[in-house]
Amino acid sequence: MAFSRVARSGLRRTGGTFGSYSNEGDVVLCEGVSIHRNPLPSLQNAKAARDFSYISSFRKIDHLNMQSRGIRVTPQYQSATAERIVEESESEFDEPRYPGLEATKPGEKPRVVVLGTGWAACRFMKGLDTRIYDIVCVSPRNHMVFTPLLASTCVGTLEFRSVVEPVNRIQSALATSPNSYFYMASCFSVDTDKHEVYCETISNGGLPHEPYQFKVAYDKLVIAAGSEPLTFGIKGVQEHAFFLREVNHAQEIRKKLLLNLMLSENPGISEEEKKRLLHCVVIGGGPTGVEFSGELSDFIMRDVRDRYTHVKDYVKVTLIEANEILSSFDVSLRQYATNHLTKSGVGLMRGVVKEVHPKNIVLNDGTNVPYGLLVWSTGVGPSQFVKSLDLPKAPGGRIGIDEWLRVPSVEDVFALGDCAGFLENSGRPVLPALAQVAERQGKYLLELFNRIGNNDGGKAFSAKDSVLGDPFVYKHLGSMASVGRYKALVDLRQSKDAKGLSHAGFVSWLIWRSAYLTRVISWRNRFYVAVNWATTLVFGRDNSRIG
Repeated sequence: MAFSRVARSGLRRTGGTFGSYSNEGDVVLCEGVSIHRNPLPSLQNAKAARDFSYISSFRKIDHLNMQSRGIRVTPQYQSATAERIVEESESEFDEPRYPGLEATKPGEKPRVVVLGTGWAACRFMKGLDTRIYDIVCVSPRNHMVFTPLLASTCVGTLEFRSVVEPVNRIQSALATSPNSYFYMASCFSVDTDKHEVYCETISNGGLPHEPYQFKVAYDKLVIAAGSEPLTFGIKGVQEHAFFLREVNHAQEIRKKLLLNLMLSENPGISEEEKKRLLHCVVIGGGPTGVEFSGELSDFIMRDVRDRYTHVKDYVKVTLIEANEILSSFDVSLRQYATNHLTKSGVGLMRGVVKEVHPKNIVLNDGTNVPYGLLVWSTGVGPSQFVKSLDLPKAPGGRIGIDEWLRVPSVEDVFALGDCAGFLENSGRPVLPALAQVAERQGKYLLELFNRIGNNDGGKAFSAKDSVLGDPFVYKHLGSMASVGRYKALVDLRQSKDAKGLSHAGFVSWLIWRSAYLTRVISWRNRFYVAVNWATTLVFGRDNSRIG
């Protein structure tokens, strides 16, 4: 076999000749096959040492130049051996080879590959029966973020570690099982015919070569790749605005906010420049934008006024929304939030952003709004990875799924969370990109997988006749949002037009905090959150700028 590899490698790289034509001094490998002679180790020695690195030094032949001189280079197979060598080589050199995990063998546990570490992926992995399956998780981050409390970390109400949980603590098999792994990488392609995903490692140059790419074969694939902030193609948003989706986003917002506060106290700064530096603009009046505005208002009223007395009167927060804030909440709750934010010093503006510049934004009506900190929170949409997949698409560009969260037209592929949506022909509406939707889908899918696995349907192409059970049904449990200064909104209606309990005020704030404290992933994080809240209540927020 080694001999045949040498032969076909030499033939490809040197333009080996077939047939009766052979230059003087050629080495004949087999009947009708020759390559140009070079000073090489013997094939026997190469085979013994498994060292074929010298093959790359074979001199290449300019085929076009030879044709122009009338030299015949078209292969003529005069030997069955030569024909077989070339046929074998076609499949080996047409596609790039990737290191990685090959398909599971008979007798091994089926492998479930999970793309992502968000709400859906982590809820799925947490409950998946690892006695039935091996798990491979691929994600550019090694933790889950408790997003409802992320806004609190921007101003120091909570520490960053309080809202993250390492994925190998959520599913311990990733750290302890011999055939389960976590790979910190981004998936860039999926081959549903071969049941393989192709990934690129997140690295800073410590690997032998960059970018480092590999493949993972799967029996079942779960795509929970999340979403990306919507910018609507507005010029300057990506370059100048901060998003609030990840912990590193919150860290950058915190550093920028504290830096502007300190810079504004430097001598020689004009009044106009101080106002600009200390003007925090939030785009988007959804729950994230409102909660961040409320946290900023609390930080300004309680901490900035005491610790930055020289510039306290310049600090301002403006929330810009195209329609109404908290449009999915009850009308009475929207009015309460509007009144409360206004009393707390948050300016509310209606407008649509036309373009973003380094120090100001321009609205559609021509209004110019200077800013020192710009936070963009206008909803989410499908990522570039999701858009690139050759899979059915639901309205809005998400991956299309059926009632059992399967991707139609391909085998053994499931999708859930923000990246997935019901197909139009299913007769179901596309669900909102909410944490509770993703979590409920993750819980449903793990139960489905455990049922399939117990019926020997875990391997690739083996679940066609499995009993799937009832389809997924989502029931909305309600919405909550904090508006700052110990006030919050609780809306327990199952839909926007349905009737149900809604409440606002201090009691709602207690419900909001209690609910999120119980939903934090681990007891460790619950302890962190409770201690952080108590520390902030007694000593105020930390305003140290680190990094």
